[in-house]
Amino acid sequence: MTTYLITGAGGGLGALTARELAARGDRVVLAVRDPARVTPPPGDTEVRHLDLADLASVREFAAGWTGDLDVLVNNAGVMAVPYGKTTDGFETHMAVNHFGPFLLTTLLLPHLTGRVVTVSSNLARRAKLPLDDLNWEHRRYSPLGAYSQSKLANLLFTQELQRRLTESGSTVRAVAAHPGVARTGIDRNFGGVQALALKALYPVIAQKKAEYGALPILFAATEDVPGNAYVGPGGRNGGRPRLERRRDHGDARELWTISARLTRK
Repeated sequence: MTTYLITGAGGGLGALTARELAARGDRVVLAVRDPARVTPPPGDTEVRHLDLADLASVREFAAGWTGDLDVLVNNAGVMAVPYGKTTDGFETHMAVNHFGPFLLTTLLLPHLTGRVVTVSSNLARRAKLPLDDLNWEHRRYSPLGAYSQSKLANLLFTQELQRRLTESGSTVRAVAAHPGVARTGIDRNFGGVQALALKALYPVIAQKKAEYGALPILFAATEDVPGNAYVGPGGRNGGRPRLERRRDHGDARELWTISARLTRK
């Protein structure tokens, strides 16, 4: 039996992924901010508390993990939220979408036996990552820009994680996936001209079913894909996911160094 840990599995793509894996007979741990509000899918499932916006919560969660972990799916995320900072002093998108998953992954690495899947976004393609201002302290804030920046950080993290795993001789693989535009309600925070324009196009470009958006994540988590692979959807009609080319506009090694310093890893 394969053990999966899925963050943000209380709803959206995380819940769909958890449901499918549990239906296959695998063990699934759902890591969510509010366990009391989550009904786990039938099967060998468990709900645990994890708040990626709080590094103390991440450390507590990792310290409580015992035994092997086959696959970690870094799925949880926020999108286009107003400017804010967490208790650790991080901009919200970078905190939840990058720094929290970064710390969680590095703390759980001694338990991992299979792979780390990190969910990015197509919007990462158009992002740039200013390493001297990851928390938007010296620029005019853009909710959609902050989201895109954090999703690029996901790809750079995957790239550097795989390099380090390979260098150490580990067989664990680091891969990334993106769902395309999935109908999960994540657009509810959209604001500003650019975001509102994207929201207007949402019904046209989105996957016809939310379940289709989960397919690339499932593919990345269960199929034989190479390390540092980037899995995307096969189309709006739920076609077989495919490996995509990726262009990373940033310094993966430097981002890792900064992330380790800021999270005190």
